[in-house]
Amino acid sequence: MPAAELHFSRAEYAERLGKVRAAMERRGLELLVVCDPSNMAWLSGYDGWSFYVHQCLVVAHDGEPLWFGRGMDAAGAARTVYMDAANIVDYPDSYVQTAERHPMDYLCAEVLAARGWDGKTIGVEMDNYYFSAAAFQSLQKNLPRAALRDATALVNWQRAVKSPTEITYMRRAARIVEEMHARAVQCIAPGVRKCDVVAEIYHAAISGADGHGGDYPAIAPMVPSGTDAAAAHLTWDDKPFAENAGTFFEIAGCHRRYHCPLCRTVYLGKPPQKFLDAEKAAVEGIAAALEAARPGNTCEQVAAAFQQTINRHGFAKDTRCGYSIGLSYPPDWGERTMSFRPGDRSVLKENMTFHLMPALWMEDWGLEITESILITARRPIYF
Repeated sequence: MPAAELHFSRAEYAERLGKVRAAMERRGLELLVVCDPSNMAWLSGYDGWSFYVHQCLVVAHDGEPLWFGRGMDAAGAARTVYMDAANIVDYPDSYVQTAERHPMDYLCAEVLAARGWDGKTIGVEMDNYYFSAAAFQSLQKNLPRAALRDATALVNWQRAVKSPTEITYMRRAARIVEEMHARAVQCIAPGVRKCDVVAEIYHAAISGADGHGGDYPAIAPMVPSGTDAAAAHLTWDDKPFAENAGTFFEIAGCHRRYHCPLCRTVYLGKPPQKFLDAEKAAVEGIAAALEAARPGNTCEQVAAAFQQTINRHGFAKDTRCGYSIGLSYPPDWGERTMSFRPGDRSVLKENMTFHLMPALWMEDWGLEITESILITARRPIYF
């Protein structure tokens, strides 16, 4: 079997594992079961579209992590993870999508118990898209001597400060999303179907930029027009774009699973004054937020700077205006840790990365102008 193609050095994977183990130690965890595919990839390099079935990494305080997944996906693990083949453990296909047995039953009996780990204090990602109630029930039933603890976002938080290689990948994703927006502007016109423009956006996304190919983004393009743009998360249909209507394009470039989201609004025709007023408020709000987004300040300080600025223009936003970004898989390109909003006192550090997302959704229209930013020692910079 060919050796795995690693996108990071083994030294970087070792550093990541050390950070996670230190966090486990602080929480009193002897073992960690990681089901989030973003966290699995960050810790091991694993990259495959297999997160629709149960899989995980098992992290102890010594040795390499164990990859655990469906038998047919073990070959993909061998081609992407840095661990030794002995630490790739798969379960039979008879456990896949059946009510008679659960893959976590196999994990408990054939992996954890076999290694004497069935009585450990075990952390699990309780509030995660990929860890189901049935998975938790299986662990409870099959590990009566274990103490199960919530370790939601434990790994996510270790990912917050990016390495130089991660930043390089995000910069490549930024060039890709620029190409995506350029193609959208070239194609959009009254009478052109939305689905045809989105097809061109996808072509640009996968073709990449500057010689670097693109990956599939974790979120599909969101392209609502007219009154539909009052809704934040609509995608597209086969209707034509209309004159005298605004459309926002919420899209992201993705390279080696690292994302750079970017949103822009296109108005076909002469924009009414309310759009121009909202644009001015959003742009000035972004500038104020950038001034506040410095190491040592908190996420809520960034949100306050933005909110105070748009308030002076007669606008208000009752949702967060940014969040941490990086490596991700569907259904979300956020890291699910820090948010620019009141009450989030997370302290900004150099080389953190955020999607500054000050979208304004009104009763019957919407406008999105956003930036992805890198926190630096002086002031944040655009990717």
